[in-house]
Amino acid sequence: MQATDSPAETTPPALADWLRLQQTDSVGLLTAHSLLEYFDTPAAIFAASRARLLEIVKPHQADALLASPPADLDAQLDAMLSWQALPGNYLLPFDHPAYPEYLRNIVGAPLLLFVKGRVELLPQRSVAVVGSRNASRQGLLNAEHMAQALSEAGLTIVSGLALGIDAAAHVGGLNGPGSTIAVLGTGADRIYPARNSALARRIAEEGCLVSEYALGTPPSRDSFPRRNRIISGLARGVLVVEAAARSGSLITAGLAVGQGRDVYAVPGSIHATLSKGCHQLIREGAKLVETAADVLQAMQMLADGEAGARPALDDSFVDRVLLAMGDGPVQAEVLALHLGQPAGELQGQLLALELAGLLERLPGGMFQRLRG
Repeated sequence: MQATDSPAETTPPALADWLRLQQTDSVGLLTAHSLLEYFDTPAAIFAASRARLLEIVKPHQADALLASPPADLDAQLDAMLSWQALPGNYLLPFDHPAYPEYLRNIVGAPLLLFVKGRVELLPQRSVAVVGSRNASRQGLLNAEHMAQALSEAGLTIVSGLALGIDAAAHVGGLNGPGSTIAVLGTGADRIYPARNSALARRIAEEGCLVSEYALGTPPSRDSFPRRNRIISGLARGVLVVEAAARSGSLITAGLAVGQGRDVYAVPGSIHATLSKGCHQLIREGAKLVETAADVLQAMQMLADGEAGARPALDDSFVDRVLLAMGDGPVQAEVLALHLGQPAGELQGQLLALELAGLLERLPGGMFQRLRG
C-alpha cells in the first residue's frame, strides 16, 4: 500500500545542486550543514564568491565548491529522475517538507534520501530494533515477537535489513499496523544481503526502504556503520535484542545516546556470548527490558494516551478470553476461532491483556495466562 498523497517533487535543477553538494570533494556533512546554515540553499552556496565561502570553509574547500560540476552529474541526475518516476519512489533533499524532522535534527543528517515505499511512515513514532547477525533461535523469536507487539501498539519498527535480528524485527513490524522501515547500506536500487531480497520486496510494498547512498552504490565495509546513525536518528529509542561484545549494534546504541535517544537492552544468560553486548549496555545505563510492555512503559506510551495505550477492556471480555485460553499455551489463531473473533482484532486485545500482566507472549505466536 502506497501513500495516497505523494510529496511534492523537488525541481531537477535543485536536485542537481543537492547531488553536487553531496559529492563535492573535501566537503563532508558537517561542513555542508554549516554552509547550509549560512547560505540556506545549495544553489546559493555554488553562486557565492570565494571571499564569502572563505567565511565558512577552508581555501581548498572553497576551491572545490567553485570547481565545475562533476562530468557525470547530468547522467546521475537523469538516473535519479528516472528512478523517482517509478511508483512508490521518492527523492527527499534535506529541505523537503517530507524529510523526517526527527532525522533532520541529528548531527550529520543525510543531505538526500532515496525512499521506496510508504513515505508516510518516516515521521511516525518509531523504535529501532537491532542485534546480532548470527543470532540464536531464541533471540530471533524475541526480536520478531517484541517487534510485532510494538508494531501492534502503533510504533513503526526501524532496522537495517541485515541477517539475524534485523530481519526478524522487520518481519515482526510487518505483522502489525505500525509496519517497518529498513535503512540500507547500499543504493536504494540494490539489496544486500541477497538472502533478504524477498523481505526487501515486501518492505517496499508494505513498509519503507531508505538510503542516503547514490543509486548503484554497492555494499562496503564503511557504509553499514555509517547508515546506523540513520537507524537511530529515525527512531525515538533503540532496542538491542541480542549482541556480542563487539557487535555493530553497540555502534547504533552509542549513536543513539549521542542523539539523545533512549537505549533498551534485553538481558540473557551470563554464559551466553550473544548477551555480552546487552549486559555491557545495561551497565552503561541502558534500560533493562524483558517485554514489549517494558519498552512501551519506558517510552511512556502506557500513560500519555498515545498509540500503545491500553484499549478499554471490560471484565466480562477479560474473563471470556482467560477462560478460553485454559491452563496451557494457545495459538492466537486458535483462540480467535474459539472466540469467534477476527485474529487481527484479537491481537490488539491480547496486547492489552499482556500489558495488564494477565498473560504472557511465548515463542511461536503462543500465549499463556498468568493468573486465573
